[in-house]
Parts: sequence; C-alpha cells; structure tokens
Amino acid sequence: MQIKLFNKEQGIYIFQLDQKNYIKFCPERGGVITNWVSDGNEILYLDSERFLDKTKSIRGGIPILFPICGNLNTSNSVFGKDYLQLMQHGFARDLDWQYHLSASEKSLCLILNESKTTKKYYPFDFELRIEVTLKINCLKFEITILNKTETIMPVNFGFHPYFKVSDLKNLDFIDNPLNCQNQKRNFISNTLDELRNINSGVDILMYTSGKSVFRDKFLKRQVTLNHPYPFDIGVIWSEPPRRMICLEPWTSPRNSFVDGFRNIMIPSNHRQKFDASILIKSLK
Repeated sequence: MQIKLFNKEQGIYIFQLDQKNYIKFCPERGGVITNWVSDGNEILYLDSERFLDKTKSIRGGIPILFPICGNLNTSNSVFGKDYLQLMQHGFARDLDWQYHLSASEKSLCLILNESKTTKKYYPFDFELRIEVTLKINCLKFEITILNKTETIMPVNFGFHPYFKVSDLKNLDFIDNPLNCQNQKRNFISNTLDELRNINSGVDILMYTSGKSVFRDKFLKRQVTLNHPYPFDIGVIWSEPPRRMICLEPWTSPRNSFVDGFRNIMIPSNHRQKFDASILIKSLK
C-alpha cells in the first residue's frame, strides 16, 4: 500500500487498498481522515465548502480530540496563569501532523508531538501515535500516547466521526444504555426519549458496553463502532439539516480535567493505549 498526494492545494493524501477501498486524510488540518470509501460506498460526511475555510472548524471526516473531549467549565487554565485555556476538544484537530507508512507498509501512522503551540496550553512533552489499518468494510485504530515528561500527565482522547446518512428519520440505534446524559441541558435522561428528538438535534453521552451501533434503513447499512474500555464512552450528536450522525468514542466526559472523573493519568515515560474499529455491514 502507498500514500499518494491527492489534492496539493487542499493538502489531502490518499491511502488506498484498491479502487473501491481507500481513505483520504489531511495532515495539516489535524491529521483528519476526510473520506472513507468502503466497497465503493462513501461512509463519511464532509462539508467540503466549510473545509476550504481554514478559519472554521471542520464539519466532517474523523477529527481527533486531544488532550480533552468537550470543553472545560472554567475561565482559567487548569495548569495555572502561565497557560492559555484549552479550547473545546483540545488542540490536536487544529495542528499539523506527521505521517508515514508502518514498517509492514500495511498501515498509516499519524503522529503528533509537543510543540511551541501545544506548550501554550499544555505543559507536557508527549507523542500521540495513531496507526490506521484499512481493510474491506473495516477501519481499525491503534492509539498510543507516550508521556515524555518527568511528571504524571493527564489525558483525554476521542474521535469525532461524521457518518453520512440518508436521513435522520431513517436511523435505528442498537443496544444503547437505558439512560444517558443530555449534554445541552446537563441532566440524566432516558436514551430512547432523547433519540426521538434526533431530527431537532441531539447531544447525548452514554457509558456503553464498548460498542455503539446504528442502522440506516434506506441505505441498508449497519455501522458498528467497537471502542472497549477505557475508550467506552459514546456520544451521539446530530446537527440538522445536515445528513450526518456523529457516533463518537471518548475516554472521558466533558470537564474531566477539572473534576477528575474518568481522567486518565499517564506516569512519566509510560504509554497509554486504546483501540477502536469501525465495521460496515450491508443489510441487503
């Protein structure tokens, strides 16, 4: 497998298994995977017009969330007055990533290290490495975060996949927990009741079994996201009238750096690993 430049002006590269199975990614825009074609079908949603405007956050693809998921409910940096407050979902999705083929040449490696920019917000030396393996009807992720600092390092990590759908009314969600947290209003609610409002927009957080599944009855497609503990938090987010649904695996909820709940602490010179996969199944 090879990495080839696809669009020089937009900085997009292609990593291809064959003509019907490939991903496109943009290293300089947060290492985001912009497109995934599986068995000839486009799986991800991407607002191409918004992508061209570099002053706006990307709506689409698979943005990477690090070192926090969500936002922090504080006006000052948790690291003291010498640091800027972390923006929503952290800085990783806004930075220029390195990339290369794995030693086996079968996987794409995306890499982010500390820099002058990250040190304005986050006082740690780190290496965030994501190995992406592309197979027919499957995208597999192996995530490794190395703490290169002499002190313990707090981290949250997440993906923000935007899945292309026929229409929000055509979606069924499978085996979700009974209750969830409504993140707009910050209260506990019944998951089915919340999902009935999906056409109006939802933002819910769930503590899953490590698997999140939805079906598109019109496209006759099932999407299964496997994200075992400690990557087992699942967020469902919609933004009508966009024909997309976000099914997001997180390690930690919003505000974890402040309240400490589910905050992951990596000892000096240690690694924290997570893994996830997205499986596509035809229901025809």
